[in-house]
Amino acid sequence: MGTLDGQVAFITGAARGQGRAHAVKLASEGADIIAVDLCAPVATAGYDMATESDLAQTVKLVEAQGRRISASVADTRDLDALKEAVDAGVEKFGRLDIVIANAGIAASAKLSWDLSPEEFRELMDINVTGVWLTTKVSIPHIMNGNRGGSIVLISSMAGLRGVPGIVHYSASKHAVRGLAKSLANELGWADIRVNSVHPGNVRTTMIDNEPMVRGFRPDLENPVLEDTAPIMSKLNLLPHPWVEPDVIADAVFYLVGPAGRGITGIALPVDLGTSEKFAGG
Repeated sequence: MGTLDGQVAFITGAARGQGRAHAVKLASEGADIIAVDLCAPVATAGYDMATESDLAQTVKLVEAQGRRISASVADTRDLDALKEAVDAGVEKFGRLDIVIANAGIAASAKLSWDLSPEEFRELMDINVTGVWLTTKVSIPHIMNGNRGGSIVLISSMAGLRGVPGIVHYSASKHAVRGLAKSLANELGWADIRVNSVHPGNVRTTMIDNEPMVRGFRPDLENPVLEDTAPIMSKLNLLPHPWVEPDVIADAVFYLVGPAGRGITGIALPVDLGTSEKFAGG
């Protein structure tokens, strides 16, 4: 038996990377999954988004854990599409207990005054408005169960400190942290816990893409992610350049599972110590 047997989790950005890791981890602990992903390009992202084939693979991996999954293509910026996906999942599984607002995009380095309004707006709309809409369509379902629940918003270490060169991204992730703190205060009376998780570098397409890799190693003609490891390692207290997505999924499970039943309102960094590193270190 798993520690989440009988529970249902809604996860955005579930087609690959961290979202897929969350889906598989929670399914392995007994939860049924409601999964959504955009599965379409984002013009200002600078790297490829997940596809419907990626989402289909997440479905297979969840089902391999012996759990059920309701998967839909939906844009977290689209209230109607998001509500339809959640409502369909709740109708299928009968309840909602856990929400992981994971969907978001990264940003390549660019000085703030060189950003276009379109770049700023699109990132904020996905990373902030999309997270809020995820909670908006989910909270009524959790409250209807009268069992309490757990919501985890995926922020970033850039939501805990100022990061030059990615001002719009850092601003969006600070907003996610503020949303988590405020929701924790709104929902505590209903025994609904709300926390934020703050990853550092995670080995997904968010860092393993040409603009990001070339930004770290402009000295190389055709750099790959492994070429960035010595530089990325220097950003951290622990001697590693990045973590795998399952490390973040383990932290999320800690918050949504029995071990986290007394925890709400916190920011949990899973960043190899980046957010605490002394500037001269």
